[in-house]
Amino acid sequence: MNHYQSESLFNIAQQSLVGGVNSPVRAYKAVGGTPVFLKKGIGSHVVCEDNHDYIDYVLSYGPLILGHAHPDILETLAKTMQAGTTFGAPTQLETDLAEAIKSFYPYVEKVRFVSSGTEASMSAIRVARGVTKRSIVVKFKGCYHGHVDSLLVAAGSGSATLGVADSAGVLLDSVSHTAVLDYNNTQQVHDFFKDHGDDIACVLMEPVAGNMGVIVPDLDFVAVCRQWCDKVGALLVFDEVMCGFRTQRSGTHEWIGVEPDMVILGKVIGGGLPCGAYAAKAAIMDYVAPLGPVYQAGTLSGNPLAMSAGLTTLRLLEDGTVFKALDNYTSQLVSGIENCIQATDMSAVVSRKGSMFTLFFTDTLPQSFSAVQACDQTLFKAFFHAMLNQGIFLPPSQYEACFTSALHDDNDLRKTLSSIEAVFSMFKKAS
Repeated sequence: MNHYQSESLFNIAQQSLVGGVNSPVRAYKAVGGTPVFLKKGIGSHVVCEDNHDYIDYVLSYGPLILGHAHPDILETLAKTMQAGTTFGAPTQLETDLAEAIKSFYPYVEKVRFVSSGTEASMSAIRVARGVTKRSIVVKFKGCYHGHVDSLLVAAGSGSATLGVADSAGVLLDSVSHTAVLDYNNTQQVHDFFKDHGDDIACVLMEPVAGNMGVIVPDLDFVAVCRQWCDKVGALLVFDEVMCGFRTQRSGTHEWIGVEPDMVILGKVIGGGLPCGAYAAKAAIMDYVAPLGPVYQAGTLSGNPLAMSAGLTTLRLLEDGTVFKALDNYTSQLVSGIENCIQATDMSAVVSRKGSMFTLFFTDTLPQSFSAVQACDQTLFKAFFHAMLNQGIFLPPSQYEACFTSALHDDNDLRKTLSSIEAVFSMFKKAS
């Protein structure tokens, strides 16, 4: 497929936008080539400026669980915007969406809406520190929680060493109270809590990692985090911005068997519009202004468009029908990919939870960020471009999750699997 129009638009964009994009992964640095400029989304498909049609497994990195331009969402937005797009004042829609979230997350009593997952992460950390009067935040390698200064951090040189900044412009002071441990490494959790337990404000984790590709947690690992937080009085915070509503009908507590003290949400609860939230029991959330001493504010927080789109989305998810359809499609897709791997003897595995999945070019299912880093990145680059030429739109990075929607159908399934089989066969012939 040629992308002359996208190439032209990218050249123009670089004169006005930093790197020609508004988020780094869109620049295709991880896979090479020119980013595809999209102009339209319909159901499970997107159309680029060169008028090529693609089956979409990016879905705006997760929020479009109902697919592109769902008629109910469009009708809701059209109706809502007639009454105004933002007020900077309370609306009933905010309460209605908060109540809907509570119906999916029974351990939640109060919700605070913000405009992004980054804001939600930043605020949740502030609340955790305000509640516990402690400083240290524990996070895990490969888990991304937004571009908050204190979370743009790389691991130190040992379990007794806190983080070092891994972005220019982030001060050492900003990350000096952030510890970075290995995901799924229970022993590291034990060791760090034994040494620093009295200073730990919270453990922040993706209960299903999606920002190093899909990594499913070891249940003992999550349980140990819960046990240590209970023992020392720290808060356990689940970042479900990406995996919320994606790995189960309700929160991840449904199948993990552990309830966090606080949950961070985004993506799906905005129905395709910018939205985030953090939520917990009233005893924690009442620390937030105007009730408590932890300050957080936002003019566009809870804006009517995001609230109405999110509310419509959650109402359509309520009876579980969408989740059954998602599970059926995704399980068939992953099973078909595994059959293609076996038939072509490719060195590849698929990690999947719910409607999230990632194909890794390696022999063993990765359980940590270092294992993902050891995968064949060169082969992934070739796979990405070969699939793009087949009309399949995938995330342009090995470190991103793929998503399915309620509108992916049997035709999409057949086309996707035949494309993967053709690409794998081509790789084998070339080798």
